[in-house]
Amino acid sequence: MIALLAALSASAAAGLRVALPLLVIGLLYGETIWAQAPLLSLIPPRVVLGVLVSWSLFELLGSKQLLGQRTLQIIQLIFSPIAGTILGVAIAEFTDREAPMILIMGVLSGLLALVLQLVQVGWFYRLQGLPLWAIFAQDGLCIALTLFAFDAPRQGGVIALLLLWLAIRSTNEWRRWYQAQSAYGDRPNLRDSRNPRRFKQDPD
Repeated sequence: MIALLAALSASAAAGLRVALPLLVIGLLYGETIWAQAPLLSLIPPRVVLGVLVSWSLFELLGSKQLLGQRTLQIIQLIFSPIAGTILGVAIAEFTDREAPMILIMGVLSGLLALVLQLVQVGWFYRLQGLPLWAIFAQDGLCIALTLFAFDAPRQGGVIALLLLWLAIRSTNEWRRWYQAQSAYGDRPNLRDSRNPRRFKQDPD
């Protein structure tokens, strides 16, 4: 159970940033954990370090500009489930889990990272760009979840589950907002009321 919570904490970090949690784990806990991670174990450590440093700098600096946010949203949407799976499998290997558990942890980690990234994409297009305070909060939370995955897995797992709950609540809020775009001033018929796009006031 502790290993699963640790994997959820790390994968939640991957749902916020892709390269940064991988870099933090490698720098703090040594290259041996990269050697236990799928894909990364096939690449020389120096190459992995160079790629992760460059990518992390782009995540930290580029995310503060609107164009950089757009670019990162696309990149992170593609690679966040991959990074989440890598982190989940690496933690499972690090804690000597059995093969079935490694597979389960890898799948759950990848799905959690993808869900959190999808929520961020939704908020990005809903707000037409994330505010600067939210970007800094993402950076800090990503690093904290990465550290919690090894030092305080219970707390990290609880935070990851809380983020998942917030993600589910966000989808409900989006659904209500989307349906509220219908203008019922002239009492549209039942067929029209079932199509929230028909009377939308604001663009997507």
